[in-house]
Amino acid sequence: MPAKPLHLSNGRVTNAGLTGSAADFIPSNPTLPKLRTAAARCRGCDLWINATQTVFGEGPSDGVAMFVGEQPGDQEDRLGHPFVGPAGKLLDAGLEHAGIDRSRVYLTNAVKHFKFVPIERGRRLHKKPSLGEVRACKPWLMEEIRLVQPSVIVALGATAAQALLGRDFRVTQQRGKPIPSELAKAVFATVHPSAVLRAPAETRGQAKADFFADLKAVARYLKCHPAQSQSAAK
Repeated sequence: MPAKPLHLSNGRVTNAGLTGSAADFIPSNPTLPKLRTAAARCRGCDLWINATQTVFGEGPSDGVAMFVGEQPGDQEDRLGHPFVGPAGKLLDAGLEHAGIDRSRVYLTNAVKHFKFVPIERGRRLHKKPSLGEVRACKPWLMEEIRLVQPSVIVALGATAAQALLGRDFRVTQQRGKPIPSELAKAVFATVHPSAVLRAPAETRGQAKADFFADLKAVARYLKCHPAQSQSAAK
């Protein structure tokens, strides 16, 4: 029996009976709905303790493209849906600019809980997940990829890219290029849209243009390598 959580005076929790891997919570004969339900009870790492809820992936079960971010942000954690905050709005704009049909895209994250540091007035500051947390959560992502079978996977930021392509992968060196992979026909990597939003004012315009150019490269690839029954490119 897992140990009962210990509630501290500040409302945080410790000693939560963690298993060390989401693999312990994968249901038999999984489907996306079954995975989503099971992930809500995941105790593979301790990020569930202070997060509001699990934020699982969303999109069509036969999505032609899968976009993988690092983790849900503050608004995603509160609302329970991926990419609904400012970064998600920028991603939506980039998809529209590139001509990628948003309804054919599956959105998810390498880590399904929001990791943060509380700051003044109830605000919460994003904190990068550790390698152990990414590793513990990876079984959810691998099951999503197996079930959706996207033609293309797009890693948004270094955490997602390294979770998919290995710790030595560098987004700055290979962004916007199709990378052969057993996971899909190709894996692309680019920056996370939140990185664009955090860029200094004097370079933010160029950062946005570069991000949109990477999404255009994904759209061109999809047009040249369409799925058998549909394509995400308009």
